[in-house]
Amino acid sequence: MPNVTVEGVGTFAVPAGKRLVNALVDECGIDQLHACGGAARCTTCRVEFVAGEPAQMTQAEKDALTAKGLSGTAGLRLSCQIACEGDMKLKAASRLAGSGRADAGKRPSDSMQPEPVAWVTKG
Repeated sequence: MPNVTVEGVGTFAVPAGKRLVNALVDECGIDQLHACGGAARCTTCRVEFVAGEPAQMTQAEKDALTAKGLSGTAGLRLSCQIACEGDMKLKAASRLAGSGRADAGKRPSDSMQPEPVAWVTKG
């Protein structure tokens, strides 16, 4: 099982292959935002990697970050588009507390969305 370390919170074992956005909520107890329900449309599920950033990303993640002018920001990724395959250390700054939102958003499905998932090299 991979370990996800959230700065200021702790280190948590998460099931291999689980979507990071759901692992942050389920295993780490983080009030992670995911306003669009994990479909790579809103970018509210942003995290900042300190270590263990995956080398690949979905085409949907790349497109969303580019559309919001966030592509190329070192370590900035969408937690809804990452599968927990290895150990990761990150900052979870996009949280419900202090956001002014009524809720974090509809729970993302267990499978990566949107379908079909196309993987590309980060960068």
